[in-house]
Amino acid sequence: MIPVLNEELNMPWVLGRVPGDIDDLILVDGRSCDGTVAAIRRLRPDARLIQQSGRGKGNALACGFRICGGDIIVMLDGDGSTDPAEIPRFVAALHAGADFAKGSRFLAGGGSSDITWTRRVGNWGFCRLVNVLYGRAFSDLCYGYNAFWADCRHWFRLENEGFEVEALLTVQTVLAGLSVREVPSFESARAYGSSNLRPVRDGLRILRIIMSERFRRPCAADSPSDKRPPARFGRVGRSGTPPS
Repeated sequence: MIPVLNEELNMPWVLGRVPGDIDDLILVDGRSCDGTVAAIRRLRPDARLIQQSGRGKGNALACGFRICGGDIIVMLDGDGSTDPAEIPRFVAALHAGADFAKGSRFLAGGGSSDITWTRRVGNWGFCRLVNVLYGRAFSDLCYGYNAFWADCRHWFRLENEGFEVEALLTVQTVLAGLSVREVPSFESARAYGSSNLRPVRDGLRILRIIMSERFRRPCAADSPSDKRPPARFGRVGRSGTPPS
């Protein structure tokens, strides 16, 4: 599942790198004003293309999650910074027992040719804060390449529109008691266009998410509507507990 916004020139590379055994390719368009939609239809007429209902990456992900089929959902970016050819790494981590496979640019085998000094320091600080508050040892936090078993989406509340959704998914996964495994991934610089990320604005949103989720009081809406753990938890090799 790939959210896109004015990524016409990046579509040939991104879609050309998608592995051939993907069952369902979903692109969520944020009302692009260039030729993104036409490029997708030309390059991958088999893809499911939907328009997001609101604005921002968080809303795009929420729209895509609602219609995703299959057992595993992989989310990556449409600007060419994340390589679809890495998908088998994430799938392998899930089959090895993880509930959520989280991309990391700072593990051996990962890296970035795009991250600035400001973003690197900010990501390090937020990552340290999450590790302290949530008792984890993550090496990366603000990265949009993730994969998870499809029934994990019942644990996610994607109420935020912006790039802070990446941190939100991580902390909600931890609070749900799901097992997380980091996967090395390389982030490339986008070939065309400019990023919609705004470091100061989005940094403040990320900080607010980290703190509010940690001290948020759970409510009945945090659990799946049927109040039962997903069937996935009965399978061998994966574990997890629903939120209280």
